[in-house]
Amino acid sequence: MDRKATLIAAGLSAGLFLSHPTSSSWAGSDARLIEGAKSEGALSFYTTMTLSQSKKVVDRFQKKYPFIKPELFRGGGDEVLNRILNEARGGLNAWDVLSTRGDSVLPLEDAKLLAPYRAPETKSMDRDMFDDEGYWAAYYVNPYVLGYNTKLVAKEDVPKSYEQLLDPKWQGKKISIDDSAYGFLAGLIRAWGKEKAVGYFKKLAAQGPVVQRGNTNRVQLTMAGEYPLIIAYAPTIQRETSLGHPIDWVALEPVPVQVNPMMLAARAPHPNAGKLFMDFLLSKEGQKMLVDFRRIPARNDVDADPPRLFKGYQRIVEHPEDYKNFSATVKLYQRILGIR
Repeated sequence: MDRKATLIAAGLSAGLFLSHPTSSSWAGSDARLIEGAKSEGALSFYTTMTLSQSKKVVDRFQKKYPFIKPELFRGGGDEVLNRILNEARGGLNAWDVLSTRGDSVLPLEDAKLLAPYRAPETKSMDRDMFDDEGYWAAYYVNPYVLGYNTKLVAKEDVPKSYEQLLDPKWQGKKISIDDSAYGFLAGLIRAWGKEKAVGYFKKLAAQGPVVQRGNTNRVQLTMAGEYPLIIAYAPTIQRETSLGHPIDWVALEPVPVQVNPMMLAARAPHPNAGKLFMDFLLSKEGQKMLVDFRRIPARNDVDADPPRLFKGYQRIVEHPEDYKNFSATVKLYQRILGIR
C-alpha cells in the first residue's frame, strides 16, 4: 500500500482526519518566487467560483502584485474540467491555478496535469484541509447541515441527531433534500461504513422527503413554509438566518463537509505566479475575502461569520481521493431516492 493509500485508510477508518501539523518542509513565497513571478508577468486562473467574487479576488491579487496581469476563466465544474482536458489533448497549456469541485482532482491527477506545491500557508490549516503530497489544498468548504423553518418548528423540537430525523412526525414531504447531494451520502459512508450508511439512507428515503435541485431555491421554499426541514449547505442557510429570515440550522454529527480545492498545473505557463497566487488565496488576506463573500474559509485562524459554521461540531471531510468510487455512490443515491 503506498503512502497516500495508507493515509486514506487510516483516516477514513476512524471517520475523521486528525488535525495536526505535518513535519514536511514548507515551501515559501520568498524573494526568488516573487522575482520569478515578476519575470513571467501573467497568471491564468480557472475557477467555478461566482464571477463577481472571483473577479474581486484576482483584482485584489493584482493590486498586491501589480507586475502580474491575471486572466480569469469562470465556468461550471464539468465545463472547466472538460476545457482543461480538451486543451491538454490539443497540446495547449493555458492555465496555472484551478479552484473547483473535489471531483476534478482525480481525473487531472490521472492525466498527470497537476504539480505538487505545498503552500506555506497550509501550516495554518487543519490536516484534513490539504493533501500530504501537495496536489491540492482546500480553498473553501461547504458543510451539509439540517435547516428548519423557525415558524414551523420550535427550537426544542428540531432533530438533534440523524436518528431523530427518522421520527414519524417528519414523514410525508416534511424534509427537503437536494437531488444531487451525493456528498451527503458519501460522508455518511465514510463515517459509518457502507452498510450502516445505506441502511440509514433508506430509512430517510422512507420518510418521503421532497427531492429537488438547488440549495438556494430550496432554502427560499423552506422560508416560505413549503416544508419545515431541509438538508443543505450551511452557508446558504446562514445567509438568510443572518438577515433575520425565519430559518436556522443545526449540525447533525458527524457533519459531511464538501471541499473546494485549489491546484497548480503541471504544465503551468506561469508556475511562479501560480504559486504566488495560491499563497495569496490561502493567506489571511485571501481567506478573509471569503468571509466577506459569505463563504467558509479553510484556515483555522480565520473564522467564518458566524464561527459556528465551521467550529463546534465533529466533521467528516471529503477528500478528492474518495471520488474513485463516486459514480457508484451517485447511482446508489439516485436509486434510494427514486431519482430517474
